[in-house]
Amino acid sequence: MRFVIYVAVSILLSGMVVFAQWNPPQTPNDTLKSVKLLPENMIRVSIYAPEASEVVFSSTDIPAAGWAVPMEKNENGVWTATVKPVGAGAYRYRFIVDGVATVDPLNPETSESLMNAWSLFTVPGEAFMDTRQVPHGAVAEVTYYSNTLERFRRMHVYTPPGYELGKGSYPVFYLLHGASDSDDSWTTVGRAGYILDNLLVEKKIKSMVVVMPNGHVNPWRWGQPLNDTERNLFIDDFLNDIMPYIEKHYRVKAGKQNRALAGLSMGGSQTLNMAEQFSYIGVFSSGIFGIVPRPGVTPQSPTWEELNQEKLKDPQLKKEVKLIWFATGREDFLIETSRATVDLLRKYGFDVQFKETDGGHTWINWRQYLNEFTPLLFQ
Repeated sequence: MRFVIYVAVSILLSGMVVFAQWNPPQTPNDTLKSVKLLPENMIRVSIYAPEASEVVFSSTDIPAAGWAVPMEKNENGVWTATVKPVGAGAYRYRFIVDGVATVDPLNPETSESLMNAWSLFTVPGEAFMDTRQVPHGAVAEVTYYSNTLERFRRMHVYTPPGYELGKGSYPVFYLLHGASDSDDSWTTVGRAGYILDNLLVEKKIKSMVVVMPNGHVNPWRWGQPLNDTERNLFIDDFLNDIMPYIEKHYRVKAGKQNRALAGLSMGGSQTLNMAEQFSYIGVFSSGIFGIVPRPGVTPQSPTWEELNQEKLKDPQLKKEVKLIWFATGREDFLIETSRATVDLLRKYGFDVQFKETDGGHTWINWRQYLNEFTPLLFQ
């Protein structure tokens, strides 16, 4: 009996020693709030990095902050910066610690790009994309096998509230992201699920399945050309693998009159290259890449217009298209591309709605475009 008690006490003491060894000393990091919303939508960001010599706050879509804000270190090893007022929305960010891009270790909310992750914070205040007490749909991460690419791929699929318990079929909306992003982007920084939920509860849209695939087929970084081979591989994957998968595994209605396609930037260009498969077409901050001549860049030959003559002149295609909707910010570097593309389509008799907005090439605009475009579908 004494031996059993001795062993038990020994084990307990040993565990306490191990726990003490693995229990680190307290630091300012234990109670630090890395992102704090201040009055008037000012944002204070902080990170504990006592050994660092330089830390920078790096973000996207915050016009007043730019890409990088230097941070200052206090005596406790905490680096802070105050970012100028931001509007309601979702914002991606990272800390650059001595030159190394670092996600926020105190924030589990993230958003994926193609080749890296961002931390994510949300500023409430816009009813159309806020998280509200309404019925919510489901967003699934769906793995499928691409015969085109001979590997497994992933897409995100939104199904509306009640889909799982129902039996009816739904129209389908395919929503594409831009260059360097991923299939995760529209549902995180893009707030797509919440936007759709809020539109549904306000009876502004019909219930639909929304498919958000990965528009890249290989690794890609800014500065690399988006070549035709990769564009064509994605189109083959989309038409031969993604669409058949959705039509087999989800209750979606058949026929192009029940299909919509929209995309931003790179996704808008991809949309134009597959538009004949859909009756509802949306192009956000984009157009026909190369339609506007650029210094030092050899024009494509044959041109997009020459390659698509048969489609552009097809009277049946014009009858089947119910909507072509463009929107681009006046400060967007692709505004002239959008204008030239709209002019080209109108020259061939297509009825194009074109909206020029404030702002540039940012999620601030793309969330709003989704909110305005979706109510026009399947009417």
